Parts: sequence; C-alpha cells; structure tokens
Amino acid sequence: MLTSHPVNPGPIPGTDDAGDGPSSPSPGSVPSPPAQRSVPGPRTPSGPGGGRILAVGAPGPRLDRLTATLRATGHEVSHAPPGDVGRQLRQAPPDAIVALDEDTGDGTGLDAVREVRAAPAGRALPLLMVAAAPGPEKVADLLRHGADDCVPDTSDPVEVSARIEAKLRRVPVPVENLLRDPRTGLYSRPHFLDELDRELRRPATGRRGGVMAVVGVAEMGALESRLGPRVRREVAERLAGVAEKLGGPCDRFGWDEDGHLLMLLPGVDEDTARRALERFAAAAAGTRFIVADENVRLTPAVGWTPLAGCAEPVQAEERARAAAAEAISHRDLRPVRYEPTMRGPRHRRSSRGAAVRSLLAVLSPAVVLLVGVGLPFLLYQQAYQAGWDLGSAMYWVVVTGLLVSAVLILLECLFSLDAPSRPDRPGQPYPPASAVIAAYLPNEAATIVDTVESFLGLRYPGELEIVLAYNTPHPLPVEDTLREMARRDPRLVLLPVAGSTSKAQNVNAAVTRVRGEMVGIFDADHHPAPDAFRHAWHWLSNGYDVVQGHCVVRNGDSSWVAELVAVEFEAIYAVSHPGRTRLYGFGVFGGSNGFWRTDVLARTRMHGSMLTEDIDSTMRALADGARFTVDRTLISRELAPTSLTSLWNQRSRWAQGWLQVSLKHLWRALRSPVFDRRQKAGLLVLLGWREIQPWLTLQMLPVLGFAVWRAGGPDRLDWAVPVCLLATAFTLSAGVVQAAFARRLAVPEIRRRRGWFWRYVLTTTFFYTHFKNMLARQACLKEALGERQWRVTPRAASAPKAGGRA
Repeated sequence: MLTSHPVNPGPIPGTDDAGDGPSSPSPGSVPSPPAQRSVPGPRTPSGPGGGRILAVGAPGPRLDRLTATLRATGHEVSHAPPGDVGRQLRQAPPDAIVALDEDTGDGTGLDAVREVRAAPAGRALPLLMVAAAPGPEKVADLLRHGADDCVPDTSDPVEVSARIEAKLRRVPVPVENLLRDPRTGLYSRPHFLDELDRELRRPATGRRGGVMAVVGVAEMGALESRLGPRVRREVAERLAGVAEKLGGPCDRFGWDEDGHLLMLLPGVDEDTARRALERFAAAAAGTRFIVADENVRLTPAVGWTPLAGCAEPVQAEERARAAAAEAISHRDLRPVRYEPTMRGPRHRRSSRGAAVRSLLAVLSPAVVLLVGVGLPFLLYQQAYQAGWDLGSAMYWVVVTGLLVSAVLILLECLFSLDAPSRPDRPGQPYPPASAVIAAYLPNEAATIVDTVESFLGLRYPGELEIVLAYNTPHPLPVEDTLREMARRDPRLVLLPVAGSTSKAQNVNAAVTRVRGEMVGIFDADHHPAPDAFRHAWHWLSNGYDVVQGHCVVRNGDSSWVAELVAVEFEAIYAVSHPGRTRLYGFGVFGGSNGFWRTDVLARTRMHGSMLTEDIDSTMRALADGARFTVDRTLISRELAPTSLTSLWNQRSRWAQGWLQVSLKHLWRALRSPVFDRRQKAGLLVLLGWREIQPWLTLQMLPVLGFAVWRAGGPDRLDWAVPVCLLATAFTLSAGVVQAAFARRLAVPEIRRRRGWFWRYVLTTTFFYTHFKNMLARQACLKEALGERQWRVTPRAASAPKAGGRA
C-alpha cells in the first residue's frame, strides 16, 4: 500500500503543531503555503459516522468504488461530475470533498483541484484527492495547487475515513486569521489595518508624514485563471521579498485576499516615499519570479496615498487601492499618488478653459510671432532709447548661434564616418529572442498582414517568437486573418491589450509575456532585414543593452512628402545617430527597429504620458547605467507619411515629445554622476540646444527690424556686411554637406536616387528647416497649454510606382 501525504492545514494559535500527520513533506516536494480560507466555525458531522461528502469524478468504476468506500464508513455521499462542482457546492454544501485525480487532457490532472478552489464555497472545505499511483512529484503538485491531502486508490477504507474525520474535527486556522504569516512575516489584512490604525492615532506632534501603498499586479487575472487562486498569496509574498531585500522606509507589510501587497511607510515625506516606491517597482519588474512552479515576470502597479487627511485606516486603504487601479491601466511602473478624481466620475475641464485653449491653439502661429518677434523688437527698441543697444548684442548672439548649429552638423557628419562597427561574432550563443510589434489595429489594418508575413520570414539561429501587441476599439475582420496565421505558425503570438490607448501600454503588456532574452520593438509598418535579430545579438552579447537600427523609407515614390522623408531618414539614421553616438558616447532608441535586453526593458518600460516615449525610455535607461549604441547596417523598412497634413501631425508630436523629455530630464542629467563630461555635453546639445535653436533663429526677424528702425529705413541699411554673409553661407553649406554625407552612407535603393537628394537640399533650405522650427516653437505653446493630444499617422499599403523619379 502506498503511503499517503497529508498536509498541515495551519497551526492553531498557542500551539506548536496543528497538523493531521507528519509535518515534513515527502522527499522532493515543496511545502505548500497554507490555504486561503475563511473559517465559518466548527462543523459537526451530519452523518451517523461521518459528515456529508461530495465525491467528484467522472461516472465509472473508480467513482463507484470510492462511493462504496465512503458509505461503508458511515458518510453521506453526493456526486458531482467535472464541470458541475460549483453548482453542487451552492445547492448542497458538503462538509468535505473527496475527488478523483483524473487526467482530462492537459497532462496534469489538476482540473478537479482548480475547479473546487475556484468556487467561493469550495475554498474553505477540506479537499482529499484520490490518485491511481501518486508519486512524490504528483503529490507535491496536487498539494501546491490546493489539495489538503492525497491518498492512493489502494488505501485502506479505515485510513481514508480517519483522514476525512480528522479534518472535519480539527478546524483549520487560516493564515489570514493569524497576526502574521509565520513564513513570510506578512500581516493579514485585518491586522495590517490595525497597525495602520495605530499609526493614524498617534499624536500629530509625534507623527510626521507617512504613506500607505497598495501594490497590484497587472498579470494577476491571467495568472489566476491559469494557476488557480493561490497565486494571489504567492505573488504578494514574492513582492514583499523584493521590498525587504531593498530595505528602505517600509517597515510593515500585509496582503489581502485579492493578492495585493499592503505597505506602510511611516514617518516619511512624499518625495522620499515616491522614490522608494519607484525603486521597488523597478526592482520587482526586473526580477523573474517562481509562482506556482512557473517562471514569470510581473508588472507591479503601485498606488499610494499620504496618511495626512486620512481619518480611518479603511479610508487610506481605499484611496491607495484606487490609485493602484489607475497604475494598472498604465503598466509603466510609475507609482500613482491618489487624487480625488480617481473615485467617482471624472470631471471634465471647464468649457471656458477649453475654449480659450482651443482659440490659442488656432492662433498659435500669431502667438508665436508675437512672443518671438514682436516682444523682442519692442524690448530692443525701448532698451536702445534708454541707452542700451541690446539689438546689436543680439545680432552677434544670433550669428554665433547659426555658426554653432552648422559646426555641430559638420562634426556629426565627420564622426559618422568613424562609427564603431558591429562585432564579427556574438559574445554568447544565440538565445531565444522576441519581436514585439505594437499596433493600433484600425490604423494598421491595410498593412499588418504584410508586416507579420515579413517577420515570419526572418532568419535567426535561435528560437524567435513574434508578439503582435495591439489595441482596437472594436473587432475587425483582419483579426480573423491574424488568428488563422497564428494557428498555422505557432511563432506568432496575438496579444490584444484591453483598455490600451497607446503604443507604450502595448509594449508594456508584451514585455511580461515574451520569452526571449532579447526584444526587438517595431511599429506595425516595419519590415526588418532577414538577419536583423542575429546581427543585433552581436551587439547585445558584447556589453551593450540597447542597439538602434537604421529605419529606411520604402514608399519614397508615393509622394514628394514621402521622398523628402526618405532622404531625411538617411540623414538621421545613417549620419546623425551614428555621428552623435561616436561624438558623445551614447546612442538613442528611436521608437522602432530598436533591440533591448529584455531585463533592461522590463525595468524601464514605456511611459504613455510622454509623446515620445522612446526618447523618455532612453533617458531613464541611460540614467540607470544602460549602454546604448547605433548600427546603421541593422535595416528595417517602413512607410513614411505621404501628405503634408500627416507629416505635420507626426512632427508636431515629435517636437512636443522632445520638449517634454528636455523639461523632464535635462537638468537632472546634468547633475547626475552617472554621465561623464562628454556625455553631458551631448545631452546639452541633444536636449538643450535643440529647444533653444528654433527660437534663436527666429530672432533674426526682430534684430533685422530693429536695425532697419535704427538706420531710418531699409534703404539706409548696409546689407552686405561680410560677417553676416559669411555666417549665412557657412550655415547653408552645412545642410548641403549633410545631404552629401547622407547620400554616401545611404542604403543602395536610396543612394541611387540622386535627384531626391538635390530636391531635399532645395526643400530644406527654403522650406523644410523653417517648417520644423515652426513646429518646435508651437510645441512650446501647446505644452504650456497642456494640450498633449496624440494623432496617429495614417498608414496604407503602398506599392512603389514603376520607375519613379530619378
């Protein structure tokens, strides 16, 4: 006869042992955490010799023998086939459950355990499993997933009855009824709230600050549906372990039945608490956890509230919980502070304020001219009349600024020739890799199938999965096509992200699901080169954390706008990015065709509130010590905007997004010890000068107007000032030189279009440079008004015209 494996249902307070049998697990098994149960109080067996037993199993000889055994030992028995347990528990609650361990197709035989523990009425009932031939691993698996005991089919009926009656007579004491979990030190929710209440009732003179935080997990629903309700407690334990390892101001931890980790940070100010919670979230997101024997990555969602203003502990908990719910929707690891608008209906902005903002947005060109031209002209004029010639001084500032801009462009061109080359071979074997395609499906429906087919054709020596992380407000016919493609090729993983409103949320949802050690991030119109992932690993396996590739426009023949962008992308990705990386010692992630080490991306995430979440993630990762590089031979082909309107919307978002990043990160980076002087100089150019330069060039107008006013008319002004002419010529030549370098370093299909480069030089000289400067100036006004609307760039499948223009 095989030996059964009892489980300890939990110690009774004040005693050392509360189990039904031996306290040590069988060899090779792992002790199961105490069950999450509510205790209704002692139950008296209703049968003549035992209690009411629900026998769970498919009809057949095994169930008949089990029923006969139970009835022979005095128990009252009812039956429930698989799939009907919940209904039976609601209609006639038993005293205990005895279930047959049957393999229903998933190879684990755990369906009965999961079904019992998923039913609210089944969570507190003793569950004894009867297995055909339970080895140690099988028994341990059943116990971990919620069974209380396991016996073989061949067990003596007297032993089976004794085990059932022992569980009926000894009321289990669940962990949540103890002051603390004896294994982890976590408070149960009631006792945590008691601790919080004591903190709130301390005299105001003795209590300074303090914060309560609630930590949820974005993946909890998927984990619970796959692994059962016990993962709630396991997840809270794992998160608490990370927080305790980090140390910091949190000195009391608890958990609730929904799997939230409860944290009390007494005596700290809000900034200290926020920084501590940020460190905790980043550390937890960068850790792989073992939960119910699975290796998983979690997205902690931290909500917090100051204790000031909270009269009762439940009020503080509700506020922090509301903030955590808000944090879950973003998946970006940022702790969310409670705001009153998080509970109840959201209040819209006042109609009067919205009308004013809309009017200013419409009049933004005039407002920019007033601020950038009119006011400086009046200032120069009034200062001159007061004896201060600011206009002449500003003239030299403008000339110097033009020269500085030209010199920076020329330096980038020269250094791009000496960009570091890709390592010839990987530093480590090729690991599993993942491609994440982020898509707003209504905008990508015409191109997404071609994109997925392109990715399925990639060549990579290791395992490669393709994750399409998408959001859509309504079902689309193309989803059926995608599901059929996923059915044919298991490398394709479809990940609809419910509630997502941004690319950042789609990427954040995907990063916890990917299996690869390397993740390539792409927009939904990209077609990477077949060997892109193999070549990217050469960088990442030789000390780099992120490598940005070369984005090439594949629809340049579609319109003059697409042609313009095609050449501009060569100037950006073939010249500027490699040149800056060589010049300043760091690269930049451009939002697509970028390859990350998965653990770095998991710690960093994308912030959906930033209009250029790619540049923001770059700055945060660089500040954490990540190494970025650029490789112009990592090719991915994409679609460019084909109309001036779509280009305006795209570049408006880029300009405002760069401004957001500059305001958020520049000053912090210049003070950071992480960056050396060379890198800080690069950041000053990248984030500071790019915002100053558009306003500085605009000063040519008020300076010129002031000079005309001071001379008494345009006919009395000497227009042939040598310094001015030389500065203008040198500045214009920088654009020509950059176009020449772009053609030399461009991919072959773009390089052969000589006419494109000449038209690019003319267009940028007389229109496009001023177009982008105007967008940069208007971005300042939009950011000041709080207008941060994301307008998607329309995409449509576009076949190149035959021949095209030379």
